[in-house]
Amino acid sequence: MIYFLHTRIRVSDLEETIAFYEKLGFKLTRRTDKSPAGNQLAFLELDGSDHFLELCYSPDFKVEFPEDLMHTAVGVPDIMAYCDNLEKSDIEIWPDDWREAFPSGAKSKMAFVTDPDGYEVEILERAPEGTKSEDKVLDS
Repeated sequence: MIYFLHTRIRVSDLEETIAFYEKLGFKLTRRTDKSPAGNQLAFLELDGSDHFLELCYSPDFKVEFPEDLMHTAVGVPDIMAYCDNLEKSDIEIWPDDWREAFPSGAKSKMAFVTDPDGYEVEILERAPEGTKSEDKVLDS
């Protein structure tokens, strides 16, 4: 079996980005001040997930990417409560009308935040356990 292990993103301020993702619920599990390529690395994980996020910082690298090039996504059991907590931490949720965007009985509830470098993080309310994987996330 093949496993999807991690996602690596370049960041312009390692400390600011670590703090942002910790507000989303990630935990810093490891740091490297100098990788073989000379980068500073930080590894962040979510409880219950085998996939981790690797943040990569190099003072010689300017972080630039085309808009909407990539995003990450996190699944939460209650999107309203989760996003309420993020807003209390001064993280802006978008679109502006995300609370009103969920029709009654909607299978898919989603909102977005943007990290300090402009990477989008999609927030999805996960379907109950036992739901087929293709039915858990719709319209993302």
